[in-house]
Amino acid sequence: MPWITLGATFGGLSVLLGAFGAHSLKAILTAKKLAVFQTATQYLGYHALALILLGIVCMQIGSPDNKALKKSGIFFTAGIFMFCGSLYGLTFDGPRFLGPITPLGGLCFMVGWFTFAWTMHKRAG
Repeated sequence: MPWITLGATFGGLSVLLGAFGAHSLKAILTAKKLAVFQTATQYLGYHALALILLGIVCMQIGSPDNKALKKSGIFFTAGIFMFCGSLYGLTFDGPRFLGPITPLGGLCFMVGWFTFAWTMHKRAG
């Protein structure tokens, strides 16, 4: 499943960035910027696991629900790029336009989770 592959890739990236932050950035970033970097890395890891779970669920259920679940995966992926990506950019003094992108990424995460929950609720009922 592409969601499992994507989730595993993001999971590995999360571990790599977490180690980079803990060992290389501690000496050069302020405590506030390091906290932002760590938040981005945590959310990357959480949503990597969400994509893996989504892929497993897609393998277990039929194709009518997979279309709705695909939307969850798209929202999770968009959230990773927008939320985590903007936080990583802001950590390294990226352009100011990244600031307003962060909450849009958070909104994508929420929509992804609620779409996932609604799809599972409809399937159970």
